[in-house]
Amino acid sequence: MGSPRALVVDDEPDIRELLGITLERMNIEVVAVPDLTTARSSLRAGQFDLCLTDMKLPDGDGLSLVEWVQTNRPQLPIAVITAHGNVESAVKALKLGAFDFISKPLDLAALRKLITATLKLTDSTESPGGPPRIRLLGSSKAMAHLREMIEKVARSQAPVHIFGESGTGKELVAQLIHAAGARREGPFVPVNCGAIPTELMESELFGHKKGSFTGAVSDKRGLIQNAEGGTLFLDEIADLPLHMQVKLLRVIQEKTVRPVGEARESPIDARILSATHKPLAAEVAAGRFREDLFYRVNVIEIRVPPLRERLEDVPELVDSILLKLGKETGLPSPALTNAALKALCDYPFPGNVRELENVLERAATLCAGTNIDVSDLQLRPAAGALEKPATGTVAAGEPLGDALEDIERDAIVRALEQTRYNKTKAAALLGMSFRSLRYRIKKLGLE
Repeated sequence: MGSPRALVVDDEPDIRELLGITLERMNIEVVAVPDLTTARSSLRAGQFDLCLTDMKLPDGDGLSLVEWVQTNRPQLPIAVITAHGNVESAVKALKLGAFDFISKPLDLAALRKLITATLKLTDSTESPGGPPRIRLLGSSKAMAHLREMIEKVARSQAPVHIFGESGTGKELVAQLIHAAGARREGPFVPVNCGAIPTELMESELFGHKKGSFTGAVSDKRGLIQNAEGGTLFLDEIADLPLHMQVKLLRVIQEKTVRPVGEARESPIDARILSATHKPLAAEVAAGRFREDLFYRVNVIEIRVPPLRERLEDVPELVDSILLKLGKETGLPSPALTNAALKALCDYPFPGNVRELENVLERAATLCAGTNIDVSDLQLRPAAGALEKPATGTVAAGEPLGDALEDIERDAIVRALEQTRYNKTKAAALLGMSFRSLRYRIKKLGLE
């Protein structure tokens, strides 16, 4: 195979020359043109592995070229060169399908990283040893659409926000985007924004210098720096306090990070993926999430469907989960009776796939023999489905202590599932202290 070919589109001769020299030193053949018309002609006439275009051109702007490429050369990665601080144009380009952007004045080190990542993407598309095939269980239309979205956004460096209820598999989607993209050889660093104590959050995310505060006995790299060359996944980003949202916004806009106690900022090269089970637009409207940060992290949004919207996938998920349980225990995989499978296919799954996993793990432990029946599943009744008294009341003749314990147990289980088993947050949700919650969990046998 010959050298990779790049098309450079810029009306400034100095920039074309600088880009040409930089790319040629990377053994890339360069074709440099000054306007959109010549760029389109060049793209029609020859094959290219990447395209770099300025935003302002004599006969139009770079965004129109991004759109043209998406329609006529969808496999060609295109990056835009923006004026310093013009983040709005960069976000528009990413939304239209640009691979990435770089700001003027050009940082050649950052430019070389961008080009290297772009060429990895091109190589993986054309070679059999490319990125792993996206594997996501489920044959429903909803899952087919989700796979298509993952494959599409994996070819970009744009920030992606993954929205879905607790237990739907948002982190799995983030891992698949990373694994199918140009950064798959770099680290995937997940961060649960709701699990880091507020007072430690800045140090954990950005790192710190020795002596910057009491207890800082040595330099420490932050989680953002650990994602260098890879992907940073900010789970439950809506839980970030407002002062940390400001700092994260600067990281995304400037692609730099400054550890606590450090005077200078350092460049950072990491793709940002985020997720939350809360509607971010509603959080913005309520004043709990910054609008400017919302537009930066929500360049592309992927919705992960709840399990109740794809119940036809339940049998396939059940087979996979039971096979996994059998491998973990070293015992024959249990099987579901027809009645048990029907019960699962009719159940609305408020806790989604995570609840299905928990239900099957418990049933596999408690069932007699190797068959799981309906009684082994212990499915929680859907709200309003039981002909029982309303929540918080007790039927006549029912032992008061047992009824109250059932109500309390159900409330604690729901709170734990809603907070992804974060006991501190579950206690706050229930309006009790952490110590009280821990006592109740132990007393009710929920450990």
